Amino acid sequence: MVIEYDEKGKFYTDIITKDMILSHIQTHTHQIRGNVHVRKGDRLSDEINNANVFLAVTNAEIFSLLGESLYTCKFLIVNRSHIVWLMPIDEQQENVKQSGEN
Repeated sequence: MVIEYDEKGKFYTDIITKDMILSHIQTHTHQIRGNVHVRKGDRLSDEINNANVFLAVTNAEIFSLLGESLYTCKFLIVNRSHIVWLMPIDEQQENVKQSGEN
């Protein structure tokens, strides 16, 4: 890691700090649940609309369209052109899902 300082003591680094957003991704053939990383202050929509071809997902679980768990992995890249929709999963949605499963 390179850290540079200016004359006022402010430092600059080549590391970009990001926030993790637990998300549900729908592709044409699968559903994916995992963490999408966005720059501090950006929204999930900002990340999906950037110029990169692939979207990085960590701690991913891949499901069939019927909801059957197929794979889990620590790191997955998804081609943005295959994404049908993307939704953040917040705690409230998690609570609704869990209460509906009983």
